[in-house]
Amino acid sequence: MQHFKIYNRQDLLSLTRLRRFETKLGERLQVVNNINDIDRSLNESTAKFVIIGVPEDIGVKANLGLGGADTAWIPFLQAFLNIQSNDFLPGDDILLLGHFDFSDMCLVIEENAGSHEEKIEAYRHAGHAIDDEVEHVVKLITAHKKIPIVIGGGHNNAYGCIKGAAKGLYKAGIIPLAQINAINLDAHADYRPLEGRHSGNGFRYADEDGYLEKYCVIGLHENYIPQNCWIDIVNDPFIDVITYEDIFLHEKRNFIQAIAHATGFTEDSYCGLELDLDSIQHTLSSAATPVGITALHARQYVSFAASDTKVAYLHICEGASRLSDGRSDNSTGKLISYLVSDFVKAVDVLE
Repeated sequence: MQHFKIYNRQDLLSLTRLRRFETKLGERLQVVNNINDIDRSLNESTAKFVIIGVPEDIGVKANLGLGGADTAWIPFLQAFLNIQSNDFLPGDDILLLGHFDFSDMCLVIEENAGSHEEKIEAYRHAGHAIDDEVEHVVKLITAHKKIPIVIGGGHNNAYGCIKGAAKGLYKAGIIPLAQINAINLDAHADYRPLEGRHSGNGFRYADEDGYLEKYCVIGLHENYIPQNCWIDIVNDPFIDVITYEDIFLHEKRNFIQAIAHATGFTEDSYCGLELDLDSIQHTLSSAATPVGITALHARQYVSFAASDTKVAYLHICEGASRLSDGRSDNSTGKLISYLVSDFVKAVDVLE
């Protein structure tokens, strides 16, 4: 856990706006009791959910995208910690563990890589190191039968989430093989070739390495699926796709039916829930789109899927509050905060 910063109570309260006669989530969330023994602290914690941040844009840059996915974590915390603690969401079954800081890796690449091609290659090499660290923490959480909520960062971290959750659930004796399913609400399949790690091939690596069994994409845009990837997908019985066009243009099924199809396809095992914020129209991300689902659709997806699957983890990624080209949006963190609270409520109701 070389790059992981663990939070204490004061870290949470420093971002919580305290007010008389009110209780905010920042006052109720759990933190680890012993930063020198995370394993024991997780074992002793009564929390059902564990939140971690992966604010990095190395994977996005390695995929030739705009930087900025590292900027959503703090705005998310500022919004989430100031949600009211009430009967709808008390917050005491959530542990806020901390976040990764890979800025040193990014700085080394920026200062030492010569050409553009050398920089891309370095970013892709660094992606493997990020995978290992994310996998380790997610495995630690799931091995204690808790549900990780991972806030990114690029979609490259889907690989670490899938691999870590598969290994952790297997270690806990919950699944017979270190292999899980995944549902991804995304404009892209992120199933590009094995050309070094980046935000566009996390699911391909997880599949090739045997940690991903079934994979379903909801809302895939026909304009952004490479033909070679499409051929691989349609010829694989363990991968299913419901395109954006089939839902909203051709109306072959409505959005809720699409989610129900995905949860039915993956119901035979534990399932990771993925949400790429570039699928939501006018939401700031490296691949922001004017044509996509609404924020309400995203909330419906998280709530429905969480209540209709055996959840392995939730991963929300690709959002930004500021991109490297100067565009900014202060609402991204609050949107993620809504999605996380919807997820926790849905799982709690189910149980």
